[in-house]
Amino acid sequence: MNEELIELDFVSEQEPPPENSESVKWKERNKEQILSDLVTILDRSGKVVNRNKILIDFINRERKATTAIGLGVAIPHVRSMQAKDFVIGIARSHTGYEFDSLDGEPTNLFFVMAAPPYDDNFYLKVFKELSSYLQYEDFRRELLNAEYPYDIIRAFKSME
Repeated sequence: MNEELIELDFVSEQEPPPENSESVKWKERNKEQILSDLVTILDRSGKVVNRNKILIDFINRERKATTAIGLGVAIPHVRSMQAKDFVIGIARSHTGYEFDSLDGEPTNLFFVMAAPPYDDNFYLKVFKELSSYLQYEDFRRELLNAEYPYDIIRAFKSME
């Protein structure tokens, strides 16, 4: 985990909702914009081969099934040839975004992960541990209340 890849005041430019706020196309466009902004965070790592291609991989992955697991959390993840190595970024939004969450609530915490296709073991281990940590309300609250990126890293270290 790297402080440069932690965005505590995540903002994504969203289109205003149409009269019919249940518009599927509007939701898809805004979700794709969020994914684009999350890929920008990953791109800071230097571990992304082609930003546009990995964005397409994330969009295609998200179309299969939402990665917004509920409780204000989403874990967009992809194994892609566009990732040189495993990379994880974290974005926190105070207001939250519509991200097709399983519980229908806004998503505040985004954990965006990418790895090369041959890096299954580490990728799956991180995904499993992250999912287990996020079950704890106190842990999620600590992430939501973090003032500095290091507070996020410290929260994870305290869970180990």
